[in-house]
Amino acid sequence: MTGTPVLESDSLPPFNAGSPIPSAPAADKVYRTLQSLRRSFIRIGAVVVATAVGGYFLADPILKYLQMRTGVTLAAYGIPETFFTLLNLALAFGVFISMPYILYAVLAGVQPLYPALTRRMVRGFWLAAVVLFYAGAAFCLNISLPYGVAFLLEFQGPHIQAIISVRKFAAFCLLFLFGFGIIFELPLAMILAGRVGIVTYAALARNRRYAILAITIVSAMLTPTPDAFNLAMMAVPLYLLFEIGLIGMRLGKTAKGPRGGTGGAASI
Repeated sequence: MTGTPVLESDSLPPFNAGSPIPSAPAADKVYRTLQSLRRSFIRIGAVVVATAVGGYFLADPILKYLQMRTGVTLAAYGIPETFFTLLNLALAFGVFISMPYILYAVLAGVQPLYPALTRRMVRGFWLAAVVLFYAGAAFCLNISLPYGVAFLLEFQGPHIQAIISVRKFAAFCLLFLFGFGIIFELPLAMILAGRVGIVTYAALARNRRYAILAITIVSAMLTPTPDAFNLAMMAVPLYLLFEIGLIGMRLGKTAKGPRGGTGGAASI
């Protein structure tokens, strides 16, 4: 008589009782955080649109100011080109003016995921982020953009006059203004990443040479001119910001793993 084969217990894979299983409270916390971020993004959109409506009346003076800073001759290569350029400038103005609220909404939205971030720390990071963003935009507007455009215009010669599309000119200026503003957040991003345990001071300091290489590559991509002078104008401040971030991480005594905290969610 042939019986049913019996499975031996040794043939079964062992059950690891210690394997991590997402807890219900943790999943609920992530869900509530995502819901809070969704509401924050809706409010951000409303603030940007409301600010952009007022910014439309300032779009033409903004365009004239950018033209004055760079000394270029603009032309419209189509009937609606100037109108849509002014609309883009108005929207960019709304984002630019609303940046303090945007930054606080994002920081306050992710704060519940990291107990190490208290309300007081969120306010401090927010204030530093606002200052760094506008400092980067001011650096671009007063140094990098005028000198870079002037350098490029030197190649036109006496028999060539550059007539630039107003749409492309506005997009060019906005790209670098916001790009420099975001890049100047580097030290704050480093300190924040160290505070929540994403990276450590020792790891960044040990790989400083790779950071210098990355800074050089990013500077070459963002600098509007190919010469070494304008590249240095971007790379040197970025490297100084990187060193400031390292100093901030060291002073903050950041640990390798995330720290515990008692701060509650910051309300917007």
